[in-house]
Amino acid sequence: MISPGLADCLSRWLDYLRGVEGASSATVDAYCADVTGFLAFQGAHLGEETGTALLARIRLTDMRAWMAAERAGGLQARSLARKLSAVRTFAGWLSEREGIDATAILSARSPKFTRKLPRPMEVEAARDMIGAVESQTDTPWIGARDTAVLTLLWGCGLRISEALGLDAGDAPLPARLRIFGKGGKERIVPVLPVARAAVERYREICPFELTPGSPLFRGAKGGKLNARLIAKATERARMQLGLPASATPHAFRHSFATHLLAAGGDLRAIQELLGHASLSTTQAYTGVDTARLLSVYEKAHPRG
Repeated sequence: MISPGLADCLSRWLDYLRGVEGASSATVDAYCADVTGFLAFQGAHLGEETGTALLARIRLTDMRAWMAAERAGGLQARSLARKLSAVRTFAGWLSEREGIDATAILSARSPKFTRKLPRPMEVEAARDMIGAVESQTDTPWIGARDTAVLTLLWGCGLRISEALGLDAGDAPLPARLRIFGKGGKERIVPVLPVARAAVERYREICPFELTPGSPLFRGAKGGKLNARLIAKATERARMQLGLPASATPHAFRHSFATHLLAAGGDLRAIQELLGHASLSTTQAYTGVDTARLLSVYEKAHPRG
C-alpha cells in the first residue's frame, strides 16, 4: 500500500505523461505498475508508510535491495532496467515539484544487458514471405488480407498496430497516408502503388461491409483483426520457406528501414518515416548495415 499523498503524486505524474509527454496508454499502465511495485517494496523494506518523505530516506543500499529482490523473483536484466527507468523518471519529476532529494534513486545504476540488434530479412526473403503468406489459408479473402497487411509493413514501415488500426474510411489508400503512432505522434508516410493495390484486392473480396468508422482489416467473423493471426500466418510462411524465427511481422518494419538505407536513403528521412523520436533508435534498426555505410564513406569522403 502507498499513502494517499504519494498515490496522488503518482496520479498527477501519470496525467503528465499522458497529456504533456503524449505517452500511450500501454506505456502509462506499465509505468504505473513499475512505480507502484517499487514504492510498495520500499515501504515494506523500510518499515513505514510510503509517504513522499520516504523517497528522501531511500539510499543506494535500499535501491540495491529492491533490484536484488526483483532479480531473485526471476526478472531479467532488460526488464529490470525498464523498471528502474520508470522509477527514476518518476523520482526526478517529483523532486522538481516537491523539492525532495532523490539523489540515491536517480544515481542507481541500471543493470547491464546485451542489446539485441534487429535482424531484418533479405529483400528476396521478404518478397517470398509476402508471396507465401497467401497460401497459408484456403479462404481467398483472408489470404489477400494477410498479404495486404505485410505489404504495408514492408512497403510503408508501419507498426503492426498502425496497420491494423487503419479505418475503412482510409481506403482506397492515398499516395500519402497520415499515421498516428506511439503517443499519438503524427507522421506522413508514402504508400507504394503495390501496397495500395494489395489493399484494394483485399477490399474487393472481403465479405464484410467496410464502412468508414469501422476497421479496415477484419477477422474471420468480421471483428477487428487480431495481430496474433498475422503472426501465425507469418510463422507458417517462414516455416514453409525455411526462414529463421526472426522472420516475424515486426521484421518487415526493420527490413523497410534497412532496405531503404541500402538503396541510398537518408537516415534522418527514414527516422521520420518510421516515427522514431530518437535517431539512435533508427540507427539500431539499420545497424546491421554498417559495412555498407563504411563503404559509402570511403568512396564519398573528400579525403578518401
